[in-house]
Amino acid sequence: MTEPVDDDKAGPKPSSEYMPNQAQAHTDKGRVASDSVANSAGAGSWERATLEKLAFATLHEQRLARRWRIFIRLSWLVFLVALAWFGFQQTEGQADVSSPHTAVVEIKGEIASGMEASAELILSSVRTAFEDTGAQAVVLLINSPGGSPVQAGIINDEIRRLKALHQKPVYAVVEESCASAAYYIAVSADKIYVDKASIVGSIGVLMDGFGFTGLMEKLGVERRLMTAGENKGFLDPFSPQTEPQREYAQALLNQIHQQFIDAVKAGRGGRLKETPETFSGLFWSGQQAIALGLADELGSVDYVAREVVKAEEIIDYTRRDNVAERLVKRFGAAVGSAAVQAAKSPAAVR
Repeated sequence: MTEPVDDDKAGPKPSSEYMPNQAQAHTDKGRVASDSVANSAGAGSWERATLEKLAFATLHEQRLARRWRIFIRLSWLVFLVALAWFGFQQTEGQADVSSPHTAVVEIKGEIASGMEASAELILSSVRTAFEDTGAQAVVLLINSPGGSPVQAGIINDEIRRLKALHQKPVYAVVEESCASAAYYIAVSADKIYVDKASIVGSIGVLMDGFGFTGLMEKLGVERRLMTAGENKGFLDPFSPQTEPQREYAQALLNQIHQQFIDAVKAGRGGRLKETPETFSGLFWSGQQAIALGLADELGSVDYVAREVVKAEEIIDYTRRDNVAERLVKRFGAAVGSAAVQAAKSPAAVR
């Protein structure tokens, strides 16, 4: 027999109200856990993506930097190779051209050793022009204020020798100026052509420098110069100049001046109309120079090639500084060298 059970004592009974609520609680707990896991996974994914972006950006920058370094190094390598190549090459005019032409050699700027208008470079160009069988004549295209009488004398003597050896005429064509040592060179030519406004002449010699003895006395500066030989400090700008030293320097200048005068007379001959001012160091316009016999006619390079030489084709034989030397000068090495040279040599003869 079954005994009745007291509902109150039997404990809780499953009911339709209890089961859904319990399931809902489990569902909510699961959702919270899932959301927590999802949020954790999302946070980790974001951090990982950020780190990946940073890593890729760093790698990209490193690649760019490496490529840029390689490009710079290759550029310097190409530059140095080109500089080394051209450093051993001299820019020269065309040579050994068989067709008839007029050979031109430029003489521009200061005439001095180590410059473009040095005896070494000019005579190298002139010899090449004379030796070319196609060159009908050699034209010296001059635009120079002058320079060293030594360099000019060497060029003058060698041009006269080459003229006699090769039996080719030489003409000088003046552009803006042909003064002092430049005119010393020009008189080696058979004829001198000028523009009516060219500056020609300045047949003289000078030695310049500075004296600071008076200033040193005012400043209380004492010059301590010791020499072996009473004239070893000759022309020192910080020491007083004695009368015997001045007379000696003047005699030296007079001798060099006479050498210049002799070269002018030998080159111009009877065409020179000498006056008291001819060898005084004055200069004249091209038109005046023709009247004084210092030049022959008005004319340009084209005119001489076409009307005088009868060979209109003009070929430049000028030998110039190589590329490396020009770059060094452009960066100031020449300025520094000139300053040092000026300090070592306070007086120069021109």
